Amino acid sequence: MIKDIVVNLNVGANSGPAGDYAVSVASAFDAHLSGIAFVYDPIVPVSSAGYIPPEVIDAQQADSQAAAKSALDDFTAAAKRAGVSAEPITLSASFAGAGDQFGRIARRFDLAIVSQAEPETNSVEELIAESTLFESGRPMIIVPYIQKAPLMLDRVMVCWDGSRPAARAIADAMPLLERAGRVEVVIVSNERGKEDEIPGADIGQHLARHGVTVDVNRIAGGDIDVADALLSHAADSSADFMVMGGYGHSRLREFVLGGVTKSILRSMTTPTLMAH
Repeated sequence: MIKDIVVNLNVGANSGPAGDYAVSVASAFDAHLSGIAFVYDPIVPVSSAGYIPPEVIDAQQADSQAAAKSALDDFTAAAKRAGVSAEPITLSASFAGAGDQFGRIARRFDLAIVSQAEPETNSVEELIAESTLFESGRPMIIVPYIQKAPLMLDRVMVCWDGSRPAARAIADAMPLLERAGRVEVVIVSNERGKEDEIPGADIGQHLARHGVTVDVNRIAGGDIDVADALLSHAADSSADFMVMGGYGHSRLREFVLGGVTKSILRSMTTPTLMAH
């Protein structure tokens, strides 16, 4: 069951889609929603004179507080319109530490929702997504920065390779899959699988036993890599939601993403539930 959700709210010039999308998810599941907006510590510029005017630091702090307040005001208004039980939360953090902090907080919720980082503009969103994936122990929905639509589950695409992260993602996504109009399990043919099973057949049968309307489809990777094959198929099939395992590990806070995970996080155009 999904009854307690947390979302990281973008602060800055672009408010981002995660807040509105999270409201739609909470509304669908009649869940409580906590929205977190970080007030980021000032970035102190290097001065050759060795002196930083206090007003420079004060101005940065004021701008950050104003951005967080604006994000929380928008979040609260959206939740009120949707009739969603919501709690706005302001937290202080450094740009480097926000990811770890949000990842730890997400452990206390059923689901975390974050925004995809816009290319070359907002690396803190990327750090928050990676920390949530590796450190929370909870499923994460990452929302494309171009997303406008609310939660839709008419055509859900499940990426399957027989691995532990993929199995974990499917189990965590079951409340959504059971509401889906149609679920397609997709296997890229050049992915390795367990030799003792027909690829995808067992997981398709498992989903069917949960009342899920499911098809299993093998696609050829050809000359493109797995991530591109999955993204291309998602676009061709008009998938409105994806489920996949998140691959990689963290070592002393140095995140090492698997190639497919990294490519999906950076190039995705469909909301995606990931679990590690």
